[in-house]
Amino acid sequence: TRVLIIGAGDAGEKILREIIENYTLNYKVVGFIDDDARKQGQTIHGIPILGTLERLPAIVKRANIQQILIAVPSATGDQIRRIVEVCQKSNTPYKILPGIGELINGRVSVKLLRDINYEDLLGRSPVQLDTKGIRNYLDGKTVLITGCGGSIGSELCRQVMKYQPRKLILLDLSESSLFHIQMEMQDANYGHLCKAVLGRVQNEDLMNHVFEKYKPDVVFHAAAFKHVPMLEKNPWEAVFNNIIGSRVLMETAIRHHVERFVVVSTDKAVRPSSVMGASKRVTELIMQCQQGNGTKLMAVRFGNVVGSSGSVIPFFRQQIEKGGPVTVTHPEVNRFFMTIPEASQMILQAGMMGEGGEIFILRMGTPVKILDMARDLIRLSGKEPDVDIKIVFTGLRDGEKLYEELITVGEGIVP
Repeated sequence: TRVLIIGAGDAGEKILREIIENYTLNYKVVGFIDDDARKQGQTIHGIPILGTLERLPAIVKRANIQQILIAVPSATGDQIRRIVEVCQKSNTPYKILPGIGELINGRVSVKLLRDINYEDLLGRSPVQLDTKGIRNYLDGKTVLITGCGGSIGSELCRQVMKYQPRKLILLDLSESSLFHIQMEMQDANYGHLCKAVLGRVQNEDLMNHVFEKYKPDVVFHAAAFKHVPMLEKNPWEAVFNNIIGSRVLMETAIRHHVERFVVVSTDKAVRPSSVMGASKRVTELIMQCQQGNGTKLMAVRFGNVVGSSGSVIPFFRQQIEKGGPVTVTHPEVNRFFMTIPEASQMILQAGMMGEGGEIFILRMGTPVKILDMARDLIRLSGKEPDVDIKIVFTGLRDGEKLYEELITVGEGIVP
Protein backbone atom coordinates (compact mmCIF):
# COMPACT_ATOMS: atom_id res chain seq x y z
CA THR A 1 0.00 0.00 0.00
CA ARG A 2 1.46 3.37 -1.08
CA VAL A 3 1.24 5.72 1.91
CA LEU A 4 1.52 9.48 2.45
CA ILE A 5 2.11 10.76 6.03
CA ILE A 6 0.72 14.15 7.08
CA GLY A 7 3.00 15.63 9.74
CA ALA A 8 6.80 15.58 9.43
CA GLY A 9 7.34 15.89 13.21
CA ASP A 10 8.29 13.41 15.93
CA ALA A 11 5.09 11.36 15.57
CA GLY A 12 5.45 11.13 11.76
CA GLU A 13 9.08 10.07 12.11
CA LYS A 14 8.17 7.33 14.64
CA ILE A 15 5.42 5.98 12.37
CA LEU A 16 7.85 5.92 9.41
CA ARG A 17 10.51 4.13 11.47
CA GLU A 18 8.01 1.49 12.57
CA ILE A 19 6.89 0.93 8.95
CA ILE A 20 10.53 0.60 7.79
CA GLU A 21 11.41 -1.83 10.61
CA ASN A 22 8.24 -3.93 10.39
CA TYR A 23 7.98 -5.44 6.90
CA THR A 24 4.72 -7.29 7.84
CA LEU A 25 2.90 -3.91 7.81
CA ASN A 26 2.91 -3.96 4.01
CA TYR A 27 3.14 -0.15 3.75
CA LYS A 28 5.45 1.82 1.48
CA VAL A 29 5.82 5.44 2.59
CA VAL A 30 6.15 7.63 -0.52
CA GLY A 31 6.48 10.99 1.24
CA PHE A 32 5.41 13.49 3.90
CA ILE A 33 3.12 16.52 3.87
CA ASP A 34 3.85 19.40 6.26
CA ASP A 35 2.81 23.07 6.39
CA ASP A 36 6.17 24.18 7.84
CA ALA A 37 7.92 26.09 5.05
CA ARG A 38 11.38 25.34 6.52
CA LYS A 39 10.88 21.59 6.13
CA GLN A 40 10.04 21.64 2.41
CA GLY A 41 12.49 19.67 0.28
CA GLN A 42 14.08 17.95 3.28
CA THR A 43 14.01 14.19 3.85
CA ILE A 44 13.37 11.96 6.90
CA HIS A 45 15.17 8.58 6.75
CA GLY A 46 15.49 9.19 3.02
CA ILE A 47 11.74 9.90 2.50
CA PRO A 48 11.04 13.38 1.03
CA ILE A 49 8.73 16.10 2.35
CA LEU A 50 6.71 16.67 -0.82
CA GLY A 51 4.74 19.83 -0.05
CA THR A 52 2.11 21.57 2.07
CA LEU A 53 -1.47 20.52 2.77
CA GLU A 54 -3.00 22.49 -0.12
CA ARG A 55 -0.87 20.48 -2.57
CA LEU A 56 -2.10 17.17 -1.14
CA PRO A 57 -4.74 16.30 -3.81
CA ALA A 58 -2.17 16.88 -6.62
CA ILE A 59 0.50 14.81 -4.79
CA VAL A 60 -1.98 11.97 -4.14
CA LYS A 61 -2.81 11.82 -7.86
CA ARG A 62 0.78 12.11 -9.07
CA ALA A 63 2.25 9.56 -6.63
CA ASN A 64 -0.70 7.13 -6.81
CA ILE A 65 -1.27 7.26 -3.01
CA GLN A 66 -3.62 4.59 -1.61
CA GLN A 67 -3.65 5.55 2.09
CA ILE A 68 -3.08 8.77 4.08
CA LEU A 69 -1.85 8.61 7.70
CA ILE A 70 -2.42 11.75 9.81
CA ALA A 71 0.35 12.02 12.46
CA VAL A 72 -0.17 15.39 14.17
CA PRO A 73 -1.20 14.52 17.76
CA SER A 74 -0.88 18.11 18.98
CA ALA A 75 -3.18 19.60 16.28
CA THR A 76 -6.23 21.63 17.35
CA GLY A 77 -9.75 20.69 16.30
CA ASP A 78 -9.77 23.36 13.59
CA GLN A 79 -6.50 22.08 12.12
CA ILE A 80 -7.82 18.49 12.06
CA ARG A 81 -11.04 19.70 10.40
CA ARG A 82 -8.96 21.38 7.65
CA ILE A 83 -6.84 18.23 7.14
CA VAL A 84 -9.97 16.04 6.93
CA GLU A 85 -11.58 18.34 4.35
CA VAL A 86 -8.47 18.15 2.12
CA CYS A 87 -8.25 14.35 2.53
CA GLN A 88 -11.92 13.98 1.57
CA LYS A 89 -11.34 16.07 -1.57
CA SER A 90 -8.54 13.71 -2.59
CA ASN A 91 -10.90 10.66 -2.38
CA THR A 92 -8.28 8.60 -0.51
CA PRO A 93 -8.81 6.57 2.70
CA TYR A 94 -7.22 8.19 5.77
CA LYS A 95 -6.44 7.23 9.36
CA ILE A 96 -5.42 9.41 12.30
CA LEU A 97 -3.11 9.04 15.27
CA PRO A 98 -5.05 9.92 18.49
CA GLY A 99 -4.40 13.28 20.18
CA ILE A 100 -1.82 13.82 22.92
CA GLY A 101 -4.43 13.26 25.65
CA GLU A 102 -5.22 9.77 24.36
CA LEU A 103 -1.61 8.69 23.79
CA ILE A 104 -1.07 7.02 27.15
CA ASN A 105 2.60 7.49 28.14
CA GLY A 106 3.07 9.39 24.85
CA ARG A 107 3.65 6.14 22.93
CA VAL A 108 3.24 6.48 19.16
CA SER A 109 2.55 3.36 17.10
CA VAL A 110 0.98 2.31 13.80
CA LYS A 111 -1.35 0.09 15.88
CA LEU A 112 -2.95 3.22 17.36
CA LEU A 113 -3.98 4.63 13.97
CA ARG A 114 -7.77 4.73 13.73
CA ASP A 115 -10.65 6.33 11.85
CA ILE A 116 -11.40 10.00 12.57
CA ASN A 117 -14.09 10.57 15.17
CA TYR A 118 -15.97 13.70 16.11
CA GLU A 119 -13.81 14.31 19.20
CA ASP A 120 -10.84 14.92 16.85
CA LEU A 121 -12.66 17.90 15.29
CA LEU A 122 -13.47 19.34 18.73
CA GLY A 123 -10.06 19.05 20.32
CA ARG A 124 -8.98 22.09 22.22
CA SER A 125 -5.31 22.27 23.11
CA PRO A 126 -4.97 19.78 25.98
CA VAL A 127 -5.61 21.07 29.50
CA GLN A 128 -2.28 21.42 31.33
CA LEU A 129 -2.75 19.33 34.46
CA ASP A 130 -0.84 19.90 37.68
CA THR A 131 -0.03 16.19 37.95
CA LYS A 132 2.26 16.71 40.93
CA GLY A 133 -0.46 18.50 42.90
CA ILE A 134 -3.03 15.82 41.96
CA ARG A 135 -0.64 13.04 42.99
CA ASN A 136 -0.15 14.79 46.35
CA TYR A 137 -3.80 14.43 47.34
CA LEU A 138 -4.52 10.99 45.75
CA ASP A 139 -1.32 9.01 46.36
CA GLY A 140 -1.91 6.37 49.04
CA LYS A 141 -5.48 7.63 49.72
CA THR A 142 -8.82 5.79 49.70
CA VAL A 143 -11.01 7.27 46.96
CA LEU A 144 -14.79 6.82 46.60
CA ILE A 145 -16.38 7.42 43.17
CA THR A 146 -20.19 7.49 42.99
CA GLY A 147 -21.78 6.81 39.61
CA CYS A 148 -18.52 4.97 38.85
CA GLY A 149 -20.09 3.01 35.98
CA GLY A 150 -21.22 6.11 34.06
CA SER A 151 -19.21 7.75 31.28
CA ILE A 152 -17.55 10.33 33.57
CA GLY A 153 -17.39 8.03 36.60
CA SER A 154 -15.66 5.22 34.72
CA GLU A 155 -13.11 7.61 33.15
CA LEU A 156 -12.47 9.04 36.65
CA CYS A 157 -11.66 5.49 37.81
CA ARG A 158 -9.09 5.14 34.98
CA GLN A 159 -7.54 8.54 35.67
CA VAL A 160 -7.43 8.15 39.47
CA MET A 161 -5.59 4.84 39.13
CA LYS A 162 -2.64 6.66 37.49
CA TYR A 163 -2.02 8.42 40.83
CA GLN A 164 -1.61 5.24 42.93
CA PRO A 165 -4.48 5.41 45.42
CA ARG A 166 -4.48 2.95 48.33
CA LYS A 167 -8.01 1.81 47.56
CA LEU A 168 -10.84 2.68 45.14
CA ILE A 169 -14.47 2.28 46.25
CA LEU A 170 -16.79 1.83 43.26
CA LEU A 171 -20.39 2.84 43.96
CA ASP A 172 -23.26 2.65 41.45
CA LEU A 173 -26.97 1.83 41.47
CA SER A 174 -26.77 0.13 38.04
CA GLU A 175 -25.68 -3.47 38.42
CA SER A 176 -24.44 -3.87 34.84
CA SER A 177 -22.48 -0.58 34.86
CA LEU A 178 -20.83 -1.49 38.16
CA PHE A 179 -19.96 -4.95 36.85
CA HIS A 180 -18.38 -3.54 33.66
CA ILE A 181 -16.09 -1.06 35.43
CA GLN A 182 -15.15 -3.68 38.04
CA MET A 183 -14.16 -6.11 35.26
CA GLU A 184 -12.21 -3.37 33.45
CA MET A 185 -10.28 -2.57 36.64
CA GLN A 186 -9.55 -6.28 37.10
CA ASP A 187 -8.28 -6.60 33.52
CA ALA A 188 -5.95 -3.64 34.16
CA ASN A 189 -4.60 -5.49 37.24
CA TYR A 190 -6.22 -3.07 39.68
CA GLY A 191 -8.81 -5.57 40.93
CA HIS A 192 -7.11 -6.01 44.34
CA LEU A 193 -7.42 -2.25 45.00
CA CYS A 194 -11.15 -2.00 44.14
CA LYS A 195 -14.25 -2.62 46.26
CA ALA A 196 -17.61 -2.60 44.44
CA VAL A 197 -20.74 -1.37 46.27
CA LEU A 198 -24.15 -1.71 44.60
CA GLY A 199 -26.62 0.84 45.97
CA ARG A 200 -28.08 4.33 46.02
CA VAL A 201 -26.48 7.45 47.51
CA GLN A 202 -29.85 8.29 49.13
CA ASN A 203 -29.60 5.19 51.35
CA GLU A 204 -28.32 6.72 54.61
CA ASP A 205 -27.71 3.39 56.36
CA LEU A 206 -25.73 2.05 53.41
CA MET A 207 -23.67 5.26 53.09
CA ASN A 208 -22.86 5.21 56.80
CA HIS A 209 -21.80 1.57 56.54
CA VAL A 210 -19.59 2.27 53.46
CA PHE A 211 -17.88 5.28 55.09
CA GLU A 212 -17.34 3.41 58.38
CA LYS A 213 -15.96 0.33 56.67
CA TYR A 214 -13.68 1.93 54.04
CA LYS A 215 -12.96 5.41 55.52
CA PRO A 216 -12.57 7.28 52.19
CA ASP A 217 -10.26 10.33 52.16
CA VAL A 218 -11.51 11.74 48.84
CA VAL A 219 -15.01 11.54 47.27
CA PHE A 220 -15.86 12.24 43.62
CA HIS A 221 -19.65 12.47 43.40
CA ALA A 222 -20.54 11.76 39.75
CA ALA A 223 -23.84 9.94 40.38
CA ALA A 224 -26.83 11.86 39.00
CA PHE A 225 -29.83 11.68 36.74
CA LYS A 226 -29.17 14.05 33.85
CA HIS A 227 -31.60 13.62 30.92
CA VAL A 228 -33.46 16.94 30.73
CA PRO A 229 -36.78 15.86 29.06
CA MET A 230 -36.91 12.62 31.12
CA LEU A 231 -36.62 14.53 34.40
CA GLU A 232 -39.22 17.10 33.30
CA LYS A 233 -41.67 14.17 33.24
CA ASN A 234 -40.30 12.58 36.45
CA PRO A 235 -39.33 15.56 38.62
CA TRP A 236 -39.42 13.66 41.94
CA GLU A 237 -36.59 11.39 40.77
CA ALA A 238 -34.42 14.49 40.03
CA VAL A 239 -35.07 15.72 43.59
CA PHE A 240 -34.61 12.28 45.19
CA ASN A 241 -31.47 11.30 43.28
CA ASN A 242 -29.71 14.61 42.60
CA ILE A 243 -30.62 16.76 45.61
CA ILE A 244 -31.41 14.38 48.48
CA GLY A 245 -28.79 11.84 47.37
CA SER A 246 -26.10 14.54 47.21
CA ARG A 247 -27.10 15.96 50.60
CA VAL A 248 -27.02 12.53 52.29
CA LEU A 249 -23.59 11.85 50.77
CA MET A 250 -22.13 15.24 51.79
CA GLU A 251 -23.43 15.00 55.36
CA THR A 252 -22.08 11.44 55.68
CA ALA A 253 -18.70 12.54 54.30
CA ILE A 254 -18.44 15.41 56.80
CA ARG A 255 -19.40 13.11 59.74
CA HIS A 256 -16.61 10.73 58.70
CA HIS A 257 -13.97 13.49 58.29
CA VAL A 258 -13.42 13.08 54.53
CA GLU A 259 -10.64 15.44 53.35
CA ARG A 260 -12.00 16.46 49.96
CA PHE A 261 -15.38 16.14 48.24
CA VAL A 262 -15.97 17.12 44.58
CA VAL A 263 -19.52 17.48 43.23
CA VAL A 264 -19.93 17.05 39.47
CA SER A 265 -22.31 19.81 38.29
CA THR A 266 -23.40 21.17 34.89
CA ASP A 267 -23.83 24.37 32.89
CA LYS A 268 -27.58 23.63 33.06
CA ALA A 269 -27.44 24.79 36.71
CA VAL A 270 -27.01 28.37 35.42
CA ARG A 271 -30.37 30.20 35.32
CA PRO A 272 -32.02 26.78 35.15
CA SER A 273 -34.95 26.32 32.79
CA SER A 274 -35.33 22.62 33.60
CA VAL A 275 -35.94 20.41 36.63
CA MET A 276 -32.58 18.74 36.00
CA GLY A 277 -30.73 22.11 35.97
CA ALA A 278 -32.57 23.32 39.07
CA SER A 279 -31.75 20.08 40.93
CA LYS A 280 -28.04 20.60 40.15
CA ARG A 281 -28.16 24.26 41.21
CA VAL A 282 -29.75 23.29 44.54
CA THR A 283 -26.97 20.69 44.95
CA GLU A 284 -24.33 23.42 44.39
CA LEU A 285 -26.03 25.61 47.03
CA ILE A 286 -26.20 22.74 49.54
CA MET A 287 -22.47 22.14 48.92
CA GLN A 288 -21.74 25.80 49.67
CA CYS A 289 -23.82 25.61 52.89
CA GLN A 290 -21.75 22.69 54.23
CA GLN A 291 -18.44 24.59 54.49
CA GLY A 292 -16.48 24.99 57.68
CA ASN A 293 -16.96 21.44 58.95
CA GLY A 294 -13.43 20.22 58.23
CA THR A 295 -14.17 18.74 54.79
CA LYS A 296 -13.24 20.77 51.69
CA LEU A 297 -16.27 20.59 49.35
CA MET A 298 -16.30 22.03 45.83
CA ALA A 299 -18.22 21.68 42.55
CA VAL A 300 -17.16 21.44 38.91
CA ARG A 301 -19.47 22.77 36.21
CA PHE A 302 -19.10 21.89 32.54
CA GLY A 303 -21.03 21.57 29.31
CA ASN A 304 -22.08 18.52 27.34
CA VAL A 305 -19.65 15.62 27.28
CA VAL A 306 -19.07 14.08 23.87
CA GLY A 307 -19.78 10.36 23.80
CA SER A 308 -21.34 10.21 27.27
CA SER A 309 -24.52 8.14 27.60
CA GLY A 310 -27.39 10.12 26.13
CA SER A 311 -24.99 12.40 24.25
CA VAL A 312 -26.26 13.53 20.88
CA ILE A 313 -23.32 12.06 18.95
CA PRO A 314 -23.96 8.32 19.43
CA PHE A 315 -27.63 9.05 18.68
CA PHE A 316 -26.76 10.87 15.42
CA ARG A 317 -24.44 8.00 14.43
CA GLN A 318 -27.27 5.48 14.78
CA GLN A 319 -29.53 7.68 12.65
CA ILE A 320 -26.84 8.03 9.95
CA GLU A 321 -26.22 4.24 9.90
CA LYS A 322 -29.94 3.69 9.28
CA GLY A 323 -29.77 6.12 6.34
CA GLY A 324 -31.33 9.08 8.17
CA PRO A 325 -33.09 11.32 8.74
CA VAL A 326 -30.95 13.00 11.42
CA THR A 327 -33.17 14.88 13.90
CA VAL A 328 -32.05 18.26 15.28
CA THR A 329 -34.33 20.11 17.71
CA HIS A 330 -33.76 23.63 16.32
CA PRO A 331 -31.52 25.21 13.63
CA GLU A 332 -29.98 27.67 16.13
CA VAL A 333 -29.50 25.38 19.16
CA ASN A 334 -25.88 25.27 20.38
CA ARG A 335 -23.93 23.70 23.24
CA PHE A 336 -20.49 23.75 24.86
CA PHE A 337 -18.77 20.40 24.34
CA MET A 338 -15.83 18.65 25.93
CA THR A 339 -14.42 15.13 25.81
CA ILE A 340 -14.82 12.54 28.57
CA PRO A 341 -11.07 12.52 29.50
CA GLU A 342 -11.09 16.33 29.59
CA ALA A 343 -14.08 16.41 31.94
CA SER A 344 -12.54 13.79 34.25
CA GLN A 345 -9.13 15.48 34.37
CA MET A 346 -10.82 18.75 35.22
CA ILE A 347 -12.60 17.10 38.17
CA LEU A 348 -9.22 15.87 39.49
CA GLN A 349 -7.69 19.32 39.04
CA ALA A 350 -10.57 20.98 40.91
CA GLY A 351 -10.16 18.52 43.78
CA MET A 352 -6.60 19.73 44.15
CA MET A 353 -7.28 23.48 43.83
CA GLY A 354 -10.39 23.72 46.00
CA GLU A 355 -10.16 25.30 49.45
CA GLY A 356 -13.90 24.78 50.02
CA GLY A 357 -17.06 26.30 48.53
CA GLU A 358 -15.79 27.02 45.02
CA ILE A 359 -17.54 26.18 41.75
CA PHE A 360 -14.94 25.46 39.07
CA ILE A 361 -15.71 26.13 35.42
CA LEU A 362 -13.62 25.10 32.42
CA ARG A 363 -12.97 27.73 29.76
CA MET A 364 -15.07 25.89 27.22
CA GLY A 365 -14.07 27.78 24.07
CA THR A 366 -16.81 28.51 21.57
CA PRO A 367 -20.16 26.74 21.68
CA VAL A 368 -20.87 24.35 18.80
CA LYS A 369 -24.07 24.48 16.75
CA ILE A 370 -25.80 21.09 16.91
CA LEU A 371 -26.77 21.49 13.23
CA ASP A 372 -23.09 21.94 12.24
CA MET A 373 -22.22 18.91 14.34
CA ALA A 374 -24.85 16.81 12.53
CA ARG A 375 -23.46 17.93 9.14
CA ASP A 376 -19.86 17.15 10.21
CA LEU A 377 -20.86 13.65 11.36
CA ILE A 378 -22.70 12.96 8.11
CA ARG A 379 -19.61 14.05 6.12
CA LEU A 380 -17.30 11.95 8.33
CA SER A 381 -19.41 8.92 7.44
CA GLY A 382 -18.73 9.65 3.75
CA LYS A 383 -22.20 11.02 2.93
CA GLU A 384 -23.42 14.46 1.90
CA PRO A 385 -25.85 16.30 4.25
CA ASP A 386 -29.29 17.18 2.77
CA VAL A 387 -28.41 15.05 -0.28
CA ASP A 388 -27.73 11.48 0.95
CA ILE A 389 -28.98 12.06 4.51
CA LYS A 390 -31.80 14.46 5.32
CA ILE A 391 -31.80 16.69 8.44
CA VAL A 392 -35.20 17.23 10.10
CA PHE A 393 -36.01 19.83 12.79
CA THR A 394 -38.25 18.52 15.58
CA GLY A 395 -38.62 21.51 17.97
CA LEU A 396 -37.08 22.16 21.40
CA ARG A 397 -38.01 19.57 24.03
CA ASP A 398 -39.39 20.24 27.53
CA GLY A 399 -36.96 22.24 29.65
CA GLU A 400 -34.41 22.72 26.84
CA LYS A 401 -32.70 26.05 26.14
CA LEU A 402 -31.42 27.28 22.77
CA TYR A 403 -28.02 27.91 24.35
CA GLU A 404 -26.32 27.16 27.67
CA GLU A 405 -24.24 29.50 29.83
CA LEU A 406 -21.41 28.53 32.18
CA ILE A 407 -21.77 31.48 34.53
CA THR A 408 -24.51 33.84 35.65
CA VAL A 409 -23.85 37.57 35.60
CA GLY A 410 -22.65 38.57 39.06
CA GLU A 411 -21.23 35.18 40.01
CA GLY A 412 -17.89 36.87 40.67
CA ILE A 413 -15.78 34.78 38.35
CA VAL A 414 -11.96 34.74 38.73
CA PRO A 415 -9.47 33.22 36.24
